[in-house]
This record gives sequence, structure tokens and C-alpha cells, in this order.
Amino acid sequence: MTTQTSTPATAGRNGASGDAPIVEVKDLKLYFPVTAGFILQRKVADVKAVDGISFDIRRGETLGLVGESGCGKSTTGRAILQLYRPTAGEVKFEGQDLTKVKGGALRRYRRKMQMIFQDPYASLDPRMSVGRIISEPLAIHGLAKGPARKQRVQELLRVVGLNPAFASRFPHEFSGGQRQRIGIARALAVEPDFIVCDEPVSALDVSIQAQIINLLEELQEEFGLTYLFIAHDLSVVRHISDRVAVMYLGHIMELTDRAELYENPQHPYTKALLSAVPIPDPELERTRERIILHGDVPSPLHPPSGCVFNTRCPIAVEECRERLPEWRDLGNGHWVACHRV
Repeated sequence: MTTQTSTPATAGRNGASGDAPIVEVKDLKLYFPVTAGFILQRKVADVKAVDGISFDIRRGETLGLVGESGCGKSTTGRAILQLYRPTAGEVKFEGQDLTKVKGGALRRYRRKMQMIFQDPYASLDPRMSVGRIISEPLAIHGLAKGPARKQRVQELLRVVGLNPAFASRFPHEFSGGQRQRIGIARALAVEPDFIVCDEPVSALDVSIQAQIINLLEELQEEFGLTYLFIAHDLSVVRHISDRVAVMYLGHIMELTDRAELYENPQHPYTKALLSAVPIPDPELERTRERIILHGDVPSPLHPPSGCVFNTRCPIAVEECRERLPEWRDLGNGHWVACHRV
């Protein structure tokens, strides 16, 4: 049984509600099998990394996906791009269900979908020059050759705020922020419509984080990009996102407009996350209620019955332990999965 069989409506930065979404995720599941035995391996259980989630992303908007480490955020992003093939559910891109597309047809769709990875130190091949790293997608998709490819690489370096002369250098010669700019240039090389940003600033210093976030916003405005922005820092997500989805143990707990989420959170898990975000005003910081969640996040190998949050929820009742909550709209596109709301 899953919670999210309905698909939340979306609204982008321009507030429009009539445009068809560019990405539609419906009842997405991704289970990793656990096997036993050295020779004849047999499946004994499943790690339920993503367990029946649904949402849309409208063209030109940024959907923030937040939650604790290990809740399935990055796995969701990779499943949308078909880097992990989903166990069940649908992932539609421009109306085409990618779970049913294979081979060359899937490669053509991947030109429209790219990813910016979390670790700028591990995501760039140290044996390749910056020029080769950025031009590799152009070669794979046959988009440019010879002088045209070199010119395109220099143009991309300028777009992300780097000197075009850096094309001959290697990743170890750059700082973390510069490496992430190279990763962004690589993602932009094939002129995608949709980019999964997998915690693109979590490995960077705070001052550099702001520069990268501003760059992503400028690129979105210039090229009409659509983002799925994955992060665990709620203040960063608030700055860049149009809407925010809160994830816990493979399920989405709440999804709404960013202003609504921060001003009127409904799910107890969302409230707990927001209570941990520091407020710069000392007076408000002293007076606000702090919600402490006791215990650890359960294993996705053996998730709790009923609502997956019931083992840590401060307002859980017997119904929460027995029955999975429905994914329902509270009005104005504010979706939540909780019996008590």
C-alpha cells in the first residue's frame, strides 16, 4: 500500500497553473534487493529507498526536496533520470514514461536531463582536463566537433564565471567552488531542460554556497531551466525553491509553496525540521518552541508499520501505527500525509 496515488498540482515562479508539468512522478518505488548466500544468492528482503511517492515539476520552476540523510532524496533524483531503474511507478518527462524507454531512445531523452553532483572533488575525473570533461557530453551526443567544440567549451566556462583559458587545466588545480562551476558547465553542455541538483552546495564553504546558488538562479533565468534541488539545509532551499517537498524514510510527508511551508507547516516532521533552523534574531530564538525528535531514523530495510514517522512523532496515536496515512490536499496545493492534520 502507498500513500501517494494522487499527483499534486504545481505552480512555478510566474504563478501560472495551466501549463503541463515537464516532470510527472507517480507512485514511484525503488527497492534494492538484499541477498544471502555465497553461490546461490537468494533475495531475503528489500531496502525500500523510495516507497510510493508522487509529485509534478512545472517547466521553469524549482522544486526543493529536503529531509535527513538516508531518507531517499538522492535516490529519487537518480530514479527520475533513470540512473536507477525504478521498481514500480511512472516517471514521465514531457509526457513520455521513461520507465518504458530503453537504449538509444533513452539516451536522446538524457540529453534533455542532466545532473549536478554533490561532491565536486569526486565527480570530476582527475585524469581529464577541464576542456575534455566539459566536451565529453558534446562528443557522446554528437553535438559539436573540432573548433566548434572547443569554442562551445570556452563559452560554457564564461557562462559559469570561469576563465576560458582554464580549459587546459586539471581538476586538482581548482578550489571546491570552481570545481562545482565546472560540473555545472558540464551539465549545461547539451542544453538540457531539466537538471537534478543533488546537494550541489553541501560540500562548499558558506560564502561559496551563496555564489553557486546565485549562479544557478541566473542560469535558470537565462536558459529557462527546471530544477529538482535536493538538500538538507532548509535555509538554502527556502532561498532557491518555488515549492518544497519534505521527505522521510522513502515517503513524502508534506509538499507546498515555500512561503506556506515555512509560515504554516502542518506535518509534525516538517515542524521539527524547521524548529532546528537557527534564527538570527536572539529574542525570537529564545522564545520559539524547539521540537526534539527522540530516537533514530528507522532502517528502510524494516520500516515501521503504518506511518513511517510514528516511532518518532510526538503526536502519534494508535491509528498512526496501524494505517498508512493518505496523501491529501489541504487546499491551495498544500499536500500532507498525516492522520492528525
